[in-house]
Amino acid sequence: MIRTLCIAFLSAICFLTSVSNSYGQMVDVWFGTSTGRGSDSRGIYYATFNTETGKLTPTTLAAEIQNPGFLAMHPDGKTLYATGRPANSSVTSGDAVSAFRITGEVGKAKLEYIGSAPTGDGGAAHVSTDRVGKVLMSAQYGGGSTSLYGLADDGSIKGLAEVKEHSELLPKAGSGVVPNRQDTPHAHWTGTSPDNRFAFVPDLGMDRVVIWKLDAETPALTPHGFGVCPPGGGPRHMKFSPDGKRVYVLNELALSITVFDYNADDGTMTPGQTIATLSEEVKAKETFNSASEIRVHPSGRFIFTANRGHDSISAFRVDDEGTLSLTEVEPIRGAWPRNFGMDPSGRWLIVVGQESNTATVFSIDAETGELTFIRETQVVPSSICVLFGAAN
Repeated sequence: MIRTLCIAFLSAICFLTSVSNSYGQMVDVWFGTSTGRGSDSRGIYYATFNTETGKLTPTTLAAEIQNPGFLAMHPDGKTLYATGRPANSSVTSGDAVSAFRITGEVGKAKLEYIGSAPTGDGGAAHVSTDRVGKVLMSAQYGGGSTSLYGLADDGSIKGLAEVKEHSELLPKAGSGVVPNRQDTPHAHWTGTSPDNRFAFVPDLGMDRVVIWKLDAETPALTPHGFGVCPPGGGPRHMKFSPDGKRVYVLNELALSITVFDYNADDGTMTPGQTIATLSEEVKAKETFNSASEIRVHPSGRFIFTANRGHDSISAFRVDDEGTLSLTEVEPIRGAWPRNFGMDPSGRWLIVVGQESNTATVFSIDAETGELTFIRETQVVPSSICVLFGAAN
């Protein structure tokens, strides 16, 4: 009898373990969108993602807000930031960035609006925090500027600290190589060095990455120099390698990646390899192409970029010397991939299609970096940005 009970007990444990493993770890996923003319979006959308199966739940509206195109997370995971402002914003006119407190457990998370601050120079194309959650930064594409905001201990925005105009950094601020796109500065992304000493803002119009010395306590930005990209490249977004020794800059106009050696001691970038995300033959077949987003795998061995127009993800392998080689160009099964996100484990990509109103899921092979569409798609109206949040 005892032996029978023990076998039954062990069987039950094995069954529960099997169910738990198949269920997997659940993580929150937030989607930024465009609420402009012709869009069905009303703001920020929310879903959960199973990191074992790749299952993405249907999305629900988390917060009504005007044009929350890009999102960012406080390092403590408790506050979400967005470009744009809700109707009940503390900023009653003009463009702003906004903060939301995240409440509730994974799978039932909610957003509570806690305040906004004016950008001081038009609409923000991108928003990010520093590494320790002292400041928020935004890049204004139309204004060609970087804005800096102080953050309180609870993650709320203290206010706009300063606006730095890129046109004041060089005698001829726009490179002028590509007419109408590079006549003036167009800041497109913000981020900081791993040690939090410097801030970086790729400027599409200048063909440069603007480097600021960051004082997160004051807070303040001081001009520090540039990372110089190929003429006509149009730098849009960038990411550091996991070891902090390289910077990968995605050039929107040329559809290419420029690899920089990064000197952490003095905060300088030295350009090296530039490699195309699509072949010249492929680009010639489309009426319009532009690169939009870049992600580095946690292992540092693979890099992925998104191509609008061609509507694909390009995958690259990084060898021991840091040289990139193109290994795959994978269709996103949607249209106009403005952005994509990688889950913290590095097993999955979620790619949003702005014009197809979709979020599609791909698995990542840990050995080769190969992408596989797993036939998992959810509706996200006018989807622009994917942000992974807390896990259970």
